[in-house]
Amino acid sequence: MIEFDELIGALSHRGIGWETFTLVACLASAYGICWLTGRRQPPESVLYGRYLVDGLLFPLVALALTYFARVGLGGLQEVPLLRLALPVLVSLAGIRLLARVFTLVFPRSKMARTMERVFSWLAWIAAVLWIMGLLPAVLAELEGIRFSFGKGKISLLSIVQGALSSGLVLVLALWLSAALERKVLRDAVTDLSLRKVAVNAVRAMLLAVGFLFALSAAGVDLTALSVLGGAFGVGLGFGMQKLAANYVSGFVILAERSLRIGDMVKVDGFEGVVADIKTRYTLIRAGDGRASVVPNEKLISERVENLSIADPRVLVTTDVAVAYDSNAEQVQALLVDAAMRTQRVLADPPPSARLVSFGADGLEFRLFFWIDDPQNGQVNVRSDVNLKILRALREAGIDIPYPQRVLHVPRGTVTLNASGTEATG
Repeated sequence: MIEFDELIGALSHRGIGWETFTLVACLASAYGICWLTGRRQPPESVLYGRYLVDGLLFPLVALALTYFARVGLGGLQEVPLLRLALPVLVSLAGIRLLARVFTLVFPRSKMARTMERVFSWLAWIAAVLWIMGLLPAVLAELEGIRFSFGKGKISLLSIVQGALSSGLVLVLALWLSAALERKVLRDAVTDLSLRKVAVNAVRAMLLAVGFLFALSAAGVDLTALSVLGGAFGVGLGFGMQKLAANYVSGFVILAERSLRIGDMVKVDGFEGVVADIKTRYTLIRAGDGRASVVPNEKLISERVENLSIADPRVLVTTDVAVAYDSNAEQVQALLVDAAMRTQRVLADPPPSARLVSFGADGLEFRLFFWIDDPQNGQVNVRSDVNLKILRALREAGIDIPYPQRVLHVPRGTVTLNASGTEATG
């Protein structure tokens, strides 16, 4: 606390005005540099953020300017305020890096938000300890806490440093993969499914390389990973066959483009739109809001109906029965006209109506019409056509018959009347 007390006391020196002006000038210059270079940057930029000051570049530039100002002004007078600003800017730069990268890579992840808050608290606690002069004592205490692993010992400080360095490397790997996706793959690969497999492959490769660098930075001997890799291979071959098959099948689906996001498919009687293709499963969403999670291996090894892979047009039918005394040609014309006046029904190929059978209650017609947007639902367009058919038949005076049954009773048969007494027919 002696160093902190000396720092607070030094803030009342005579040159505090010049020091304050220097710090404000550094912050204003950092903002000006960000404004000049980032006016046309997208809002998801890690360097500039949405408002320039919430990106990574602002605290980094401010930190560099403040450090050089401290070195330059420190030869002329005391600079406690600039010394106080340095740890604050370092913590702010670390928080901005983690927050912007996680927002870009995991925009809706609650776990990412939780990790961001935890790191923010740790960064500000470290800054406070640095300012108060307690950080060396805390580091020494962490160095004194040691754990035994076999024949070796490792300090808690080494574990913390390894975790921080590993986290930094992994965050930088995520940032690089997101930058490649936004700057390179978005323009180079136009197909959404192919772009997704490229993004997943690049991210997996960068995370693997980053993980190896992180382990090396943490002091882990990478040759020991060969034993772990062998054990993982054995476990993968026996206990993780299904999981590995689903992951491999996911990359095969994305690479071959047999299924694409937005396709209308039917799997095991469940029909819907492919909403997302993950590395392990595919999410299919039906028109009524239900969602089906289908393992990717099932989509590779079993029969799947893809209604969009060759032709997005889908045939829809509806059945109508009219009275026997109706004019069949007139009914056909009314049915076709009702379909043509429905918005989503295609004119090419045109709708058609056919007399399919002579039913017990009337003439049974079937109306055929085509749509090219099955992802928007089939029941709703069939309902619109049926409503127009009902209105047209009523306006034309054509009856839709009720079910009728005729009961013939032979003479001499004993029946019961309404009062329950016997009556001879």
